[in-house]
Amino acid sequence: MAKINVLVVEDEAEIQQLVSYNLIKAGLNVTCADSGEEALERLRSEKIDCVLLDLMLPGMSGIEVCSAMRRGEGNTYRSIPVIMLTAKGEEEDIVAGLECGADDYITKPFSPKVLIARVKAVVKRVVADRNKSDELRKTVIIVDGLEIDKGRHEVHLHGAEMLLTTTEFSILSLLAEKTGWVFTRQQIIDYVRGYDFLITPRAVDVQIFGLRKKLGEYGKMIETVRGIGYRFRSTLDEA
Repeated sequence: MAKINVLVVEDEAEIQQLVSYNLIKAGLNVTCADSGEEALERLRSEKIDCVLLDLMLPGMSGIEVCSAMRRGEGNTYRSIPVIMLTAKGEEEDIVAGLECGADDYITKPFSPKVLIARVKAVVKRVVADRNKSDELRKTVIIVDGLEIDKGRHEVHLHGAEMLLTTTEFSILSLLAEKTGWVFTRQQIIDYVRGYDFLITPRAVDVQIFGLRKKLGEYGKMIETVRGIGYRFRSTLDEA
């Protein structure tokens, strides 16, 4: 496997150097940006596999950078995994980071080993999605007016393309592929992130909230099963 290319977006020189040192020591390639605007330029001109993004940046904030990435430019960098690496560790900060499309959230001070493991985990998941078998790449899930193409990593609702993060896409695919089945929050975490990944059930709720919002009136198709988790209910089941 080729070396992972990581973009470190951090305006504090000492932290930027520390993060870069540990990533390079672990065998990863590193590109740095001091601002959100510079980060987007790097994404347009270089091959990046993962972004480590600070929330507090001069000019564009980390939230604005992540949101811009998820809006994408012809899918150029829409699906690149983003890990927030920030000193802001309050629950509302974490929720805001995940709601804007981040795949993970690490607070400072951080463990270099954990940071590297998280980077490798999110990149491995994206690569695995891209390298699925031909049979799986042809899989298309159709429920009512919702069409999910797992190979192309595209979702259309009544013909209109929906812009989803990698995590939102994985959750929607899991639920819609088995309508009526109830999945616990832990099952969703295991499917999306991998076993033994440390993430709170609250983060799953945030992703579900984002999905419902993007689905609009069809957001009701994702039902909460109190005390257990979530299921996808086709409107045809209501007939």
